[in-house]
Amino acid sequence: VIYPVGDPIYIHIYTDPRSKNIVYHPVEPRLTENKEEILNHVEKELALRIDEDAVFNSSEEKAEFLYGLLEEIVVKGRETRIEQKRIVVDPPTYEKLKYEIYCEKVGHGILEPFIKDPYIEDVHCSGVGPIFLSHKIFGSVETTVKLNTQEELDRFIIKLSELVGKPVSHRNPIIDATLPDGSRINIVFGEDVSRRGSNFTIRKFAQKPLSIIELIKYGTMSSLVAAYLWILLEEKMSIWVCGETASGKTTTLSAITSFIPPSAKIVSIEEVPEVHVPHRNWIREVVRETGNAASDEQGAVSMFQLLKAALRQRPTYIIVGEIRGVEGNIAFQAMQTGHPVLSTFHAASVGKLIQRLTNYPINVPKTHVDNLNVAIFQSAVHDPETGRYKRRVLNVNEILGYEPADQQFNFIEVFSYNPIFDNFEFRGLGTSYLLDSKIAIMRGLSGYEIRKIYEELYQRSEILEYMLKLGITDYWEVWENLSWINRVGIEKAYHKYKRMCLMKFGSKVEDVIKAKIGRFL
Repeated sequence: VIYPVGDPIYIHIYTDPRSKNIVYHPVEPRLTENKEEILNHVEKELALRIDEDAVFNSSEEKAEFLYGLLEEIVVKGRETRIEQKRIVVDPPTYEKLKYEIYCEKVGHGILEPFIKDPYIEDVHCSGVGPIFLSHKIFGSVETTVKLNTQEELDRFIIKLSELVGKPVSHRNPIIDATLPDGSRINIVFGEDVSRRGSNFTIRKFAQKPLSIIELIKYGTMSSLVAAYLWILLEEKMSIWVCGETASGKTTTLSAITSFIPPSAKIVSIEEVPEVHVPHRNWIREVVRETGNAASDEQGAVSMFQLLKAALRQRPTYIIVGEIRGVEGNIAFQAMQTGHPVLSTFHAASVGKLIQRLTNYPINVPKTHVDNLNVAIFQSAVHDPETGRYKRRVLNVNEILGYEPADQQFNFIEVFSYNPIFDNFEFRGLGTSYLLDSKIAIMRGLSGYEIRKIYEELYQRSEILEYMLKLGITDYWEVWENLSWINRVGIEKAYHKYKRMCLMKFGSKVEDVIKAKIGRFL
């Protein structure tokens, strides 16, 4: 397989004939060894001409500036040679020089193809040797890009750490930071803390987040699950997305934020900025580990401090990128005071979630756990047909509370994933505590009228299916449509999308969609 990832880079993925392993090979316009002397001369000339105090507003501006200097230093000719006052290169070498300078001075060096490839999720360097990748289609793959010696690896890691503004050293060997494109990087430096030597891991940042319609399209959740979350978020319920590493928690969290009413004020707090929020009235706060100086511990601003400050900013919703420590206790205090909190959390089941919440360092009182309304559990599920992994919501649970007499926590599993049919079962039909006993009361419904909530749930599910059928999948397009629905109401929106689908696909489309989500009787 060969595919482009942006001029002039191509990716060639093939199966190694000996090992039968999948190999990832970037095809780049790199200079050959006999022409590296040209690059060294150019870099020396650039160093003489660049003002150390120069400030650039973007990487594009910096690249254009460097290309301008390159035109002053290098002259295009029929053959490549170094003269006394100028460097003459042939056109192919000139283009390779431009690419080398971009990668080394503006981009990410040897990592540039991986950063530009939209199919790459993670970049892994475990030490000296080849770099490994997590590919969205091919899974774990080995690359032909290598760091051959410990000295070469250390030099590259020092350069990476300087790029993110957190110089690594033997005194400060572990760094968590964000690359200029938003990707998250973890660096461990030196053989004294890593027996195989320095290493790094990059979690790629999606430039355009997946929409809730795309998650439905890819099977991460059903339209009925999404519709359920839609109602809950409109009614200011607290929802946490739980799961293990690389299960897609942040992707799901970002997608469901589009269900929050457009007029809401949102404050998000993260260690590394990853969550996408489409709202205009959004305050995005990020943890600061230290002050300006590397040793300035007093300049640190923790998630705990930011969460306390957020309560004084009068938000409608609070989003915490990931809860791991004492900030979890403050999050529950926020929920108690009427602030819905959305977050991600590392736990594989309701039992593990409650165990972590009620013990050190979070220490939430058992009787307060029910301030969290819903826990979504998500995982990477192995697909036996393809041999690859796909992300699925395993279950959605309503937290009812703690029963002191039995010393047990009660919860209702309203949705569960069926791996045999790769679909989702709605177990909460007529038994959902949040829909029947909480939201119904908030809406003034009782008795037989509670049925209206379930009718609306299925209607919202159909709207999402109609949007998918109409090709409304882009994150911002979905947001615009959901904002319009919020203004005109569910009933009017339902009839509009239904009419559009009937006109485009014919009368059978309604039966197909109802068969997909099930009928409410």
